[in-house]
Amino acid sequence: MSDRDGLSHGSYYPGSWAALASDRPAVVMADSGESMSFSDLDNQANRIANLFFDLGLTPGDHVAFCLENCLEYLPLAWGAHYAGLYYTAISSRLLEDEIAYIIDDCGARVFITSPYKADIATAIVASTQKVENRFSIGGGFEDHTAFEDAVAAQPAEPTEDRVEGLDMLYSSGTTGRPKGVKSSLPGVPLGSTLPAVAALGEMIFGLHDGAVYLSPAPLYHSAPLKFTMSCHRLGTTVVVMEKFDPESALATIEKYQVTTSQWVPTMFVQMLKLPEVVRNRYDLSSLEVAVHAAAPCPVEVKRQMIDWWGPILHEYYAGTEANGLTYINSEDWLAHPGSVGKPLLGELVIVDDEGKELPPGKEGSIYFRGDVNFQYHNDPEKTAASRIGDDLSTLGDIGKIDNDGFLYLTDRKAHMIISGGVNVYPQETENILTMHPAVLDVAVIGVPSEEFGEEVKAIVQLVSPGNASSDLEREIITYCRQNLADVKCPRSVDFRDELPRHPTGKLYKRLLKDEYWANHDNRIL
Repeated sequence: MSDRDGLSHGSYYPGSWAALASDRPAVVMADSGESMSFSDLDNQANRIANLFFDLGLTPGDHVAFCLENCLEYLPLAWGAHYAGLYYTAISSRLLEDEIAYIIDDCGARVFITSPYKADIATAIVASTQKVENRFSIGGGFEDHTAFEDAVAAQPAEPTEDRVEGLDMLYSSGTTGRPKGVKSSLPGVPLGSTLPAVAALGEMIFGLHDGAVYLSPAPLYHSAPLKFTMSCHRLGTTVVVMEKFDPESALATIEKYQVTTSQWVPTMFVQMLKLPEVVRNRYDLSSLEVAVHAAAPCPVEVKRQMIDWWGPILHEYYAGTEANGLTYINSEDWLAHPGSVGKPLLGELVIVDDEGKELPPGKEGSIYFRGDVNFQYHNDPEKTAASRIGDDLSTLGDIGKIDNDGFLYLTDRKAHMIISGGVNVYPQETENILTMHPAVLDVAVIGVPSEEFGEEVKAIVQLVSPGNASSDLEREIITYCRQNLADVKCPRSVDFRDELPRHPTGKLYKRLLKDEYWANHDNRIL
């Protein structure tokens, strides 16, 4: 009998496992070996929840945090969850203006960061006036109190009548500014339900009592945060890599006897490029499930991974919006290479530009039919644009369904670039580059990259075309990186005498992309 058999119905949260398997590791940091038991995690989450209550927050209020991967990350998220709050995890790679915008837009009353982001955190104090309390994990600094001291002063006993909190994560909007994906709070007692991600993990992905899950990606991303917290609901130990490194990932699987893991395709590429002697150095026999999502995986890359690791790869297609989900295992993928699977959540519907449903084999906009419980925070127009009627919603992608019901993605969100699993919206980059004094017009697109799937390229029309040079290319890239996170900045710049614009001003990016993606086997339009 597993420890799970001792759980009462509706006890899906760390506190239940603190009672059943108190000493079992809940979080382990891969490099340092620092760890926290389920008992410690539950106690810490209770103290953090009590701190939020002591600060005057009530269920439905909002907190935000911007941290690197660290031992304290998941206890913080669970503390907000225990308190019934909305919580926003912010990328630690973003720059000052980007972080300030998200904090202000979500309405966070409390902000938690670390000395790693001290310069930015201090600089944005004046522009984030809605924040009432600011903390730092790892030691306080100007305007930021040491979080550990504040938490330690709180009791570890749980409060009564706790309710489920919820993440509210941000994805970029059509204007280049990120938008918060907000769903209604469950309004149910803490631990009384098993969210869809956790249920999927339990049924298919090997998340169970005693399993070991490897999270090699930053925890501020939607999938890593949701999956690691789902692990804790199911009694699974989470091993967190401080930073991804291909050989270290293999060593971590061996060292901690990892059973389940989740990746993005660029990680597969980096691991496949390791010398064969290095790849064969590590015992990966404990690994039962390898999940991947977030970006299109080149067919040949996935085929090589299946050859190496065996038919343990599982892929899904979904979004932070949680309006639908498709899934495919290795066996079905080998029979339908390139597919992202069949729906497990929602009914797949392909529609044309007029909203008319299309038959199998025809490409169109991908919609999911089912309950729609999300909105784009402070953007009713974007919310409305994602709907057809009351039961159809889209992530904005283009694709088709074959006669067996398998979905294939043939186009991504309009103009979006997916580089190494990170979504980049070019409008934000274009807005920065347009301000460079030498730039008259600019188009930013994704071009083929063996390592990242796509990489960001800027195509620039200069005020004085004769000034085009490699020195100016470097200057433009540096200018962008001074104003925007580097992942959103071009890795290269091409110069053109004129960009393909309609007289109305519309830029025909498809014409540009056609040039760079011509004859490419894994085209992403």
